Amino acid sequence: MAIEIKMPALSPTMTSGTVAKWLVGEGDQVNSGDVIAEIETDKATMEVESVDDGVMAKILIQAGSENVAVGAVIAMLAADGESVSDVANMNPQPEKLAASASAVETPTAPVQKTASVTPATPAISQPAADKPRLFASPLARRIAADKGISLEGITGSGPYGRILRRDVEAAPVEPASTYIAPVAQAIGQADGHLRGGSDLVANSQMRKVIAGRLQESKQQAPHFYLTVDCKIDTLVAARAALNAKAPDGVKISVNDMIIRAAAMALMAVPAANASWEGEHTRRYHHADIAMAVAIDGGLITPIIWAAEQKGLAALSMVTSDLAARARDGALAPDEYTGGSFTISNLGMYGVREFAAVINPPHGAILAVGAGEQRPVVVDGNLAVATVMSVTLSADHRAVDGAVGAQWLQAFKGFVEDPVTMLL
Repeated sequence: MAIEIKMPALSPTMTSGTVAKWLVGEGDQVNSGDVIAEIETDKATMEVESVDDGVMAKILIQAGSENVAVGAVIAMLAADGESVSDVANMNPQPEKLAASASAVETPTAPVQKTASVTPATPAISQPAADKPRLFASPLARRIAADKGISLEGITGSGPYGRILRRDVEAAPVEPASTYIAPVAQAIGQADGHLRGGSDLVANSQMRKVIAGRLQESKQQAPHFYLTVDCKIDTLVAARAALNAKAPDGVKISVNDMIIRAAAMALMAVPAANASWEGEHTRRYHHADIAMAVAIDGGLITPIIWAAEQKGLAALSMVTSDLAARARDGALAPDEYTGGSFTISNLGMYGVREFAAVINPPHGAILAVGAGEQRPVVVDGNLAVATVMSVTLSADHRAVDGAVGAQWLQAFKGFVEDPVTMLL
């Protein structure tokens, strides 16, 4: 019996994904455990293994196809003893392909899910009585309109002849009007250069999800912001002393100590360790802290689970490992999904102070600026201290202003007297 290979659910909230690459071709022998494809989710590219033995008879969803629904049939495998050609001629039930009409590249509609891209509905033109139906993705239609290209003369390379972006871009462009072109060139040219030059870059799944989640956050979560300055000279000295005693391979960073202080503050002020869920407010038992890591094309927030239970040496090892694997796209879904609180540190870029957007479903995020020498008043006298500004962005539905202020007070106390967070 022919084996249907379906788009897997690589995380609990995944509803669709992109077939990034096929690692086998039609006619190749496939064994159980072989990596056959790479699937791009909203946060990472992950390998997919075959669970059966057989021959790859037919690839239904080509590499590069976006918004393929979970459960959609993406390929057919001929089991041992089956005719490969017979399986290749089989077609899965229409409803299994309808939700994954491939390469539905819609750049306009915001994503309203918290951790995945909702599959878009294919835009299918309504045919006139005497014209054949044209199947094309929304982005293909827009590009065709911008270039003045008729879709009727294009052969689609998607499933069932669907016209995709690449088909439109490969089509010849008719020359513009001889009257308009010289005028446009004269207006746009200055000093041998064309004004207004730009490139249209397709948004990745990650970029779309980041845009949707943050738009959702600003639209739905009423943010309020609290800022305090922390003197960190003692913390910096304590870090140097700890690293001098640390075992080989362990290097504690200022960010590790900030994470530790935030975790201890969440335990000291548990009302701040919360998120809004409509009819309920969720109170978290542990400081499950997500740290923002910049990667190519976007941002990912791997989570340090129960950070309050980890010492600084353990935190250093965990954060280094998570950051490295985040940049390599090698995190498992449960390593960046969930959590209770976020820390975004831009101090290494010299940013003095900023306000971050809350990362749903978290109730708060701490924005950490650079530590820098500033004049301060100590016992009525002017002195110089290393000062770090931090700003708490909180969801007022789950965290009251006074609670946010109490949390910042606790955090500041741990940072300025780091011995207290080792107790």
